[in-house]
Amino acid sequence: MKKIIFLFPFLTLLSCYNTEHNCKDFKNGKFKFETEVNGVKKTTYFERKGDIEIETFEGKTDTATVRWVSDCEYVLQKKHPKNMAEEKAISMKILNTSKDSYTFEFGLVGSEEKQRGKVYKVD
Repeated sequence: MKKIIFLFPFLTLLSCYNTEHNCKDFKNGKFKFETEVNGVKKTTYFERKGDIEIETFEGKTDTATVRWVSDCEYVLQKKHPKNMAEEKAISMKILNTSKDSYTFEFGLVGSEEKQRGKVYKVD
């Protein structure tokens, strides 16, 4: 019984915790995304301004259109796809934000398969 009484205030505090969603702070700006591929850390830099996103990865630059579905969800579509895979749009959903970063979920539009990542604002 003592354990339950001790846990009650703790659980009450947890239930009051809200995930921060200041997605509008990340609609425009310069960002970086780091991921690990075969044990090697890879970094993508991108700038989003209005309905355009310009991405640089391993010295190559690409441009995509950005269509915001809601304050925290948008769809990316490459402007100049080089193959069939790049023609498919990518759905992005910001799950939570902090002062200078956000955690997001992404996947091909219409696909149930999703991945997660974290983006950092660099400017």
